[in-house]
Formats: sequence, structure tokens, C-alpha cells
Amino acid sequence: MTDRRIASARHRARVMSAEDAARLIAPNTTVGLSGFTASGYPTAVPLALAARIEAEHAAGRPFKLRIWTGASTGPELDGALAKANGIEFRLPYNSDPTCRDRINRGEMAYFDMHLSQVAPMAWQGFLGPLDTAIIQVTGIREDGALIPASSVGNNKTWLDRASQVILEVNRWQNPELLGMHDIYYGTALPPNRVPIPLIRPGDRIGEPCFRCDPDKIVAIVESDRPDRNAGFTAPGADDLAIAGHLMEFLEHEVSRGRLPPSLLPLQSGVGNTANAVLTGLIDAPFDHLTAYTEVIQDGMMALMDSGKLRVASSTALSLSPELTERINRNMGDYRDRIILRPQEISNHPEVIRRLGVIAMNGMIEADIYGNVNSTHIMGSRIQNGIGGSGDFARNAYISIFMSASTAKGGKISTLVPAVSHVDHINQDVQVIVTEQGLADLRGLSPKQRARVVIDTCAHPSFRPMLEDYFQRALKGSYGLQTPMLLDEALSWHARFVRTGSMAGG
Repeated sequence: MTDRRIASARHRARVMSAEDAARLIAPNTTVGLSGFTASGYPTAVPLALAARIEAEHAAGRPFKLRIWTGASTGPELDGALAKANGIEFRLPYNSDPTCRDRINRGEMAYFDMHLSQVAPMAWQGFLGPLDTAIIQVTGIREDGALIPASSVGNNKTWLDRASQVILEVNRWQNPELLGMHDIYYGTALPPNRVPIPLIRPGDRIGEPCFRCDPDKIVAIVESDRPDRNAGFTAPGADDLAIAGHLMEFLEHEVSRGRLPPSLLPLQSGVGNTANAVLTGLIDAPFDHLTAYTEVIQDGMMALMDSGKLRVASSTALSLSPELTERINRNMGDYRDRIILRPQEISNHPEVIRRLGVIAMNGMIEADIYGNVNSTHIMGSRIQNGIGGSGDFARNAYISIFMSASTAKGGKISTLVPAVSHVDHINQDVQVIVTEQGLADLRGLSPKQRARVVIDTCAHPSFRPMLEDYFQRALKGSYGLQTPMLLDEALSWHARFVRTGSMAGG
């Protein structure tokens, strides 16, 4: 493909300014936008739309929208629309600080969803109609096929379901992305669903481009902006300790014959700890690794560049700014080793279970029985969202959650008597790792789990408090299957809200 990004004459006739495109969006409608972890999201049209919303508000006219995406986006989309007070409702995942503040102040409704469920629920009609789709693409072929950008997310579904479509053709995206994507059109609603024919992470079962009825495309806007993912800091001592515990665990599983020498497909959440774990695999005694995940971040690219990672399947790239520029310049070198799929496939429970994925995700807190909170601070303040962690945790071959044992300079223990919000029930959590150690909870009863979590994962400054609580719960609980003191279970959180520290005084 040449750098003539819009090869179809019919589509070139729809090219207009971002401002003109933004005027085609009516207030009080639902808009589905591309983007997944600040990759492949539109920028020019959302910025123009935010300016229009501000002007409407200044004139005393209300203007808000219901916004659907793949996951988080960037400041030119979520940030700009939130600052303009233009979002009435948001799904399925958010990490923008302005959105977060509005949600936690009760000014924006937010539906935090399992990412694999978004496209099916849209098709089933449970989410209501989709009025407009705004999708970033790399280019448009002569036959009208749309070349995806650096993320796929829910774009296929938005293009299919929307009444009208606005395309943003981003010249920054490398044309050599063509051929990296695998857009599967074989999904259907019950009772017509069939098995997804994907049995290896590197399988390709779909098409390289999106289809879209050209009669629905009302505007095409040209842009030239890079993806805006945040950078990662160098792994700290806690991150490296967690990575070390995990490497030892994986080696033990191989030695016991419970994992093959090349492990099983890896899934990893985003963050510094996840990067440390992936980077730690470079020097670990495993080769010919594969990944079946929802985002590919810096550590996974380092693993691929080392020769250890053979192929990675995902729905998006989520790279630091420096690595984004390098990978974008050399995209052709990775086209045969990276596969980008719709998130309904990258996160599909059927495929995750079949492949036997090793799921490694972060957490805000876990309780002594293995329940995990990955979304809410002190039970009520949303941080980001559940994302794909639930899709992978429930269906993984091994489900791992990891975090430092304390937060806020030691004022918060991430191991508590009871989590203040439950995202992953104890039946879906098999391994918990902190810098203190690794707790293998497989096959253990609740009381056995508590003993291992307290002894292995808790920080020494909070371990006596957990031990004291557990011993008293064994004597004073209403029942002894999962001992709990109802009037104390959330007292640590209440103490933090009241005093700024979970520690007793």
C-alpha cells in the first residue's frame, strides 16, 4: 500500500474538517469510539466535539453524550469531553482522571463491565441503540475495506451497529500495520453461535480489515497524531521481588509437570509490576513462549525482542511513548509475530479456557480468604475498572493476582480481613503474590487460605493485626467455614477514612 491513505474515490468525497464532522453528532445520543489503552483512538473529531459542547453550554443549551469505547482512551477524547462536561454515561472502562473525578462526585454515570461482554451485549440490544461510531483507521483501501490502527477493541461492532459512521484516517499510523490484524466475523447470537476456531495463540481466523457499509459513512477526517500512552517507571524493589517469586513458582510448576517447559500462553495486565514480571522472563529458563492477552506493553515487547516470545495475540498495543515511536517506525518487523483481534475474541472465555492461559493481573487489595478488589478504593471510589481481568481470571489455567503488600507509604495494607469491594471471588483466585512472598491457594479451604496469606503475603507491620483478627474470628464468628467478625471486617477501611491510616493506634 502506498501512502495514499484514502484509495477509494467514493470515500474521498466524504472528507471534511473535524469541526464539520462534529456538527453531525446530535446531543443526547450514544457514540461508540475506537480506542483501547490510549491506542488507536480518534483525536481530531473528539476535540472538535468538545469545543462544540463548550460553546453549546456557554449559550445555555445542554449537550451531553453517552460514550462507549473499547477501554480507556487518551486526553484528547475522554479528557477533553469530560472537561467540557459532555459525558452523561460512560462504558466499559476508564482511566482518565477528569472522568474519574466526575464519576466519584456522582456527576457521570459509569457502567464498569467485563470487556468480553461489551460487544455481545451491544448486539443483544441490552445497551440500547448506537447512533454514531467514530473510528480511527490507518487507511481505506480502493475496495472500501478499512485498515485498522494500533488497537481493535470494539471497532467491528461499532461499525456494524452504528446508524452513522465517522472515520478518522490517522497518517501517523504506519501503513505496514496492514496484515497484523485478524478481524473475525464468525460470531453470532444464540441460538446460532458456533465454536470459535482458534486453538493456538498464533492462529488467524478472520480478515485483515474492517468491513463497513459505505452508505453509513457520513464523514472522513484526516489527522496526524501519535498514540498517547503514559510511560512506565523503572521497576522498584517490590516489583522485582514479585517477579522473582513468580519466576520461582513457574519453574516449580514446570518441574512438577504441571506446566510445559515453554509454559502456556501468557496474559498480563498493565503496569510497572507486570512489566517487571515480563522482563524477568527474559532470563528465566523458558523458551518459545506465547502470549494471549488484551494488551501488549513494553515488557512483552522486550520479551519478543529477546527472542523468548514467539508470538503475541492481543487487541491493542499499549507502549510507552519512546517505544511507541520505535515500534511504529518498524511495524513491518513485527507483523508476523503480533496479532491484533477484536476484544470479544482476545478476551473470550471459551478461547482463554481452551488455550490454558496463565493470567497475571494487578489488584488493589485482597482479603485473607482470597477475594480480590481490583476497582474501588475504600469500597466506593472507583479507580479505573475491572477491564479484562475477570475474563481471564475465571477462565485461566492459573489465575494470579499481584501487588505490593502496602500502599500510601505503609498506611494501607493490601491484605485485609475483608475486601471493601469484590471483583474476583475467592474461587477465581488461585495465587496471590506480594513482595513478601507467594501464596498458592489452589485446593485450600478458606481457613487454610487465610493461614497461608497471612504468613506469606502480608507485610510484617500488619501481619500481627491480621493474625489477631483471624484468631478472634475463629472464636467469635457466626459460622466457621469462612470466619468473619461482622462488626470488624471493614474496620480497617473505616479507620483509614477516619485517620488516614489502617494501622491501629
